[in-house]
Amino acid sequence: MTATALSVETPPPTESLETRDPGEAVARLEALYATHTTYLRKRLGRVLAGHRPTARYRAFYPEIRLTVASHARVDSRLSFGHVSEPGTYAATITRPDLFRGYLTHQIALLVRNHGVPVTVRVSETPIPIHFALGDALPGAATDGALDFPLRDVFDAPDIASINDDIVNGEDFRYPDGARPLAPFTAQRVDYSLARLRHYTATSPEHFQNHILFTNYQFYVDEFVAYGRRQLKDPASGYTALIGPGDRALDPTGTDLALPARLPQMPAWHLKRADGSGITLVNIGVGPSNAKTATDHIAVLRPHAWLMVGHCAGLRNSQRLGDYVLAHAYLREDHVLDQDLPVWVPIPALAEIQIALEQAVAAVTRCQGYELKRVMRTGTVATIDNRNWELQEHRGPVRRLSQARAIALDMESATVAANGFRFRVPYGTLLCVSDKPLHGELKLPGMASAFYREQVARHLEIGIRALESLRDMPLERLHSRKLRSFSETAFL
Repeated sequence: MTATALSVETPPPTESLETRDPGEAVARLEALYATHTTYLRKRLGRVLAGHRPTARYRAFYPEIRLTVASHARVDSRLSFGHVSEPGTYAATITRPDLFRGYLTHQIALLVRNHGVPVTVRVSETPIPIHFALGDALPGAATDGALDFPLRDVFDAPDIASINDDIVNGEDFRYPDGARPLAPFTAQRVDYSLARLRHYTATSPEHFQNHILFTNYQFYVDEFVAYGRRQLKDPASGYTALIGPGDRALDPTGTDLALPARLPQMPAWHLKRADGSGITLVNIGVGPSNAKTATDHIAVLRPHAWLMVGHCAGLRNSQRLGDYVLAHAYLREDHVLDQDLPVWVPIPALAEIQIALEQAVAAVTRCQGYELKRVMRTGTVATIDNRNWELQEHRGPVRRLSQARAIALDMESATVAANGFRFRVPYGTLLCVSDKPLHGELKLPGMASAFYREQVARHLEIGIRALESLRDMPLERLHSRKLRSFSETAFL
């Protein structure tokens, strides 16, 4: 049996919906998505039950479209929620149930700013069977139990649709010429949702709108302890703490049962009912992990992400335990060079910087000029060689000095650069854990004492900063600095 020998069977056609009601639009997206994924699941079930396929089974993502006939005058302070010029714009949509709040908000802004309805319909982009089933894809479908290739009967992921052309500023168009309305295609989102399950061992449904990245397990331990305390306080607003394996913490217990094998980048989710809680991801050490995590979390459109971890202090005036608030980045991590050239500046975002500085002041009880005793702002250098200290020093040290670098790590610039690339507000607050240029190396005994004393306070600062950003309107938080000449209307 070959694919060319089979006709194509699809779900029954559905009429398009034109509406100015965001709730109605999202409800139709959900209905279309459910119809088409259910169709694929049922057809696969029949095939696995031994029924010989009589057709190639194909279903499609729903899409939302907007046609604007004239230049609209919109609030120039807004960095999103509108298109820049007349034309037709479209976005293929996956998992509208997961993105219900996001889609409702974005559609409402479009209707309000342009005064025209949106159209919801079935797109021309097939849903791969792998994405229609997710974790429920039976092993029999992939382990050779079938006597024909699965892709002869069902669509497989299309690498041409799984890319970052839109966010990277390529001239992306849908097959009918429509310009992108959202930063990612449906297949790109589905790909990342699957990768998040793999790398973090938690379902995308648990991720919150505010993300903390760290590079040490010590922060995870303290985050779990903090989460326990919050769950015992009814006034905290937090409703659950979810760890790897989607396992919920009983706040009255002492331990959280974990999977026998932790994933590469385990995630912990301190949840609120509206998704405005905090997710902590231990990305480990290195720019590759930092890029991988942010590549996939970006499709969830978080409101902000922060890096809180340890760094090498580069100035003699710094002490172990001092904080570093990055306001610039020296990028020698190299993992984003193809997507975002190193000559692209990564600006500090005022909203994030103020939140972090105020959080440091509140936790340390240092105000004004006194804050300089415990924190410095400056350039953070991110490199891809953990043992850089073993190299000949004159070249690297000269570059660091020329860049006015005050700290060095292996993740911060990557997290910030990908935040810039994906239009996700970002920031970095590091804690000096060693000073290799001044003979203070990170040795086991010193490290253990340092971690015990500093991690809880550092994590509290990061959480306080995110909680203050939670109260800020999105229109203020999402800076125009993150938007290019021609942008998608959706965040």
